[in-house]
Amino acid sequence: MTPQESLKKLSRGTTEIISLADLEAKLKEGRPLVIKAGFDPTAPDIHLGHTVLLRKMKQFQDLGHQVVFLIGDFTAQVGDPTGRNELRKKMSMADIEKNAATYKAQVFKILDPQKTQVVFNSHWLNKLTPQDLLELSAHTTVAQMLARADFKKRFETAKEISLLEFIYPLLQGYDSVHLKADVELGGNDQKFNLLMGRQLQEAYGQKPQVVLMTPLLEGTDGVNKMSKSLGNTIGINDEPDDIFGKIMSISDELMLRYYEILTEADLDAVKKMHPKEAKLQLGQMVVDMFHSPGQGDQVAIAARILSLKASQSLPSVGAKAREHFEKTFSQHQVPENIPEFKIMAGQKLVDILVVTNMAASKNEGRRLIKEKAVTHEGNAVNDENWPLTPGVLKIGKRRFLKLVQT
Repeated sequence: MTPQESLKKLSRGTTEIISLADLEAKLKEGRPLVIKAGFDPTAPDIHLGHTVLLRKMKQFQDLGHQVVFLIGDFTAQVGDPTGRNELRKKMSMADIEKNAATYKAQVFKILDPQKTQVVFNSHWLNKLTPQDLLELSAHTTVAQMLARADFKKRFETAKEISLLEFIYPLLQGYDSVHLKADVELGGNDQKFNLLMGRQLQEAYGQKPQVVLMTPLLEGTDGVNKMSKSLGNTIGINDEPDDIFGKIMSISDELMLRYYEILTEADLDAVKKMHPKEAKLQLGQMVVDMFHSPGQGDQVAIAARILSLKASQSLPSVGAKAREHFEKTFSQHQVPENIPEFKIMAGQKLVDILVVTNMAASKNEGRRLIKEKAVTHEGNAVNDENWPLTPGVLKIGKRRFLKLVQT
C-alpha cells in the first residue's frame, strides 16, 4: 500500500489530523511508526464508543506500525479534567488494577496481541523527581491552562480547579516524550491534551507527534455520546442478541455514521441498500466483530456480509443473531432454546426476574412490571403479586423466560 493509500485509509472516520502533511511525511519514511493511544481505566467494560480508537490502532497495526496501548494507571489517580464541571473523585489503586485487567482482556478482540505493546504510565511517571515535575510545569503557563474551554468555564463560574488538574495534560504529554511517539490517537474532546504532547516533545528536542482525532460515537439514543451512565451503550461483551437488537433500534441516520466509523464497508454500496437491510447487515457485522472466529478482521467481515452469496454460505454468530431477531420481531415468533425456570411455591415474579438476570434489581423488576414491559403469553403483567403461571414471559423487547411447573 502506498503512503497515499495508507493516508486515505487512516483518514476515514477522523475529525481532524494535525497535520495531514506531517502524517504523510512520516508514512513516506518507510519505517514502523510508534502509535500511541492512552486509556484511563476508569470503567471496567468496553463499549463501541471505545472501539473507535481501537479500530484506528488496528489499522496502523495492519500497515506494519508499532502500536502502544497505554493504560494510564498513574494519570487515573489524578483524573482527566476533560469535559468535567467539578473535581473528580480519586480512584483507588485496587479499582484501577481491576479495571486495567478487564481492559487488557477485552482489547484483543480488536487488536493483534502479537503486535501490541501494553504499557502502564506509572512505570515512568512514578520515577519523576520533584525537580523533574518542576521542569515539566515550566513548559506551560496558567494563561494557557485557563484558555482551555472546560477550565475557562469553571473559572468564570467560580468552580474549583485544583493545581493537580493542571498537571494532568502535562503528564499525558510527558507520556509521548517518554515513548517518543510519532502519532497519538484520541477523541476530539482530547485536543488540548494531545497538543500538549506535541508542545512537550518540541521542548524536549523531539519531532512533534502527529495528532489524529476521532469523533465521539453517539449512543443508541442518537444524541449523547455513548456512556454507561446514560444507559445508551452497546458493550462488546454484551450477548449477541442484545448487540443485534440495540443496533436495530438506532436511527437510519445514525446507522450510516456507525458504518463509517465502525466498519470498512463501502459506504456507496451501503447507501444503495434498503435502510432495513443495511441495518440488519450492520447488526450482523458488529456481532461478528466480537463474537465470531477471526473477530477484529473487519475488512474480511465486511466483505463477507456485504456479499449476499457469501453471507448465505457462511453462517456465523451474527447470522444467528439476525435470524433470532427476524423471527422474534418481524415474524413475532418466540425464539427457540429460551431459558427455563421451574416455579416453586412462595416465589414472587420480581424475585424470579432478578435470579434469572432478567432484571438487575428488584426495583428494576418492579419498574418493568409497572411500565407493562413484562408480558405472559402476550398479555401484560400488571401486578408484581401476579400468580405465577407456566408459559413464556417476555421481558422488554429482547428477553424471554419460560416458566415451567415443578
